[in-house]
Amino acid sequence: MIRSFRNSGFTEDICEFLYIDNSENNQFDAYDGLNRFLNIAQGKYIILCHQDILLDFDDILVLKKRIDEIDSTDPNWAVLGNAGYQDFNIRAIRITDPWGDNQNSKNLPRKVKSVDENFILVKNEANLALSKNIGGFHLYGTDLCLIAEILGYNSYVIDFHIRHKSGGACTEDFLDTKKKFIAKYKNVTKPRFIRTPCTIIIVTSCGFLNSILNRKLVYSLKKRWDYIVAKFRARETRK
Repeated sequence: MIRSFRNSGFTEDICEFLYIDNSENNQFDAYDGLNRFLNIAQGKYIILCHQDILLDFDDILVLKKRIDEIDSTDPNWAVLGNAGYQDFNIRAIRITDPWGDNQNSKNLPRKVKSVDENFILVKNEANLALSKNIGGFHLYGTDLCLIAEILGYNSYVIDFHIRHKSGGACTEDFLDTKKKFIAKYKNVTKPRFIRTPCTIIIVTSCGFLNSILNRKLVYSLKKRWDYIVAKFRARETRK
């Protein structure tokens, strides 16, 4: 893999190669290990990739061209990949792997909500990080896209053709990570009542409900209710 990158223009005078050695034992899972890379990498762009990819088709000049194309149309991008989904039925892909040679969904770049983990390019200045409360070796590409979206950035699949030697597998580890992923984002997106020094904010997943709940009357009722509850609890404590 490293030889492939070097031969494609990713030489040490302009790049650094960072790795974590899990050959003896798992010192880090993907989430903690890649967070380490995201924290210490010095480059303008950070490539997070599997060790079983080869740059058999496109090189660094093609990648620079694709980055320039995204910069010109959407400077608020933070994540680029070679496979992912825009919506439930809209796939974006540019790859050769055991599932097929020269796969190309056309009409790239395409904004997506998830990217495959075999190759992910991250804009360093976006200061992204992966979730601490998921763990494992799966779905971190999707987690990264969601974190980027929360921070106001966008993710894309680009026309950068590489070879991935593995087709992936949905093991028990994958299913365990999926459960943790769902549990984490269930908590993140649950309705929230937030009080700041200068305002009160009620956030739900329903826009109409947000417009109703964020009115002064609701704030007043909420304050009165909390006051009554606090008084009742204090009285019960004194008994």
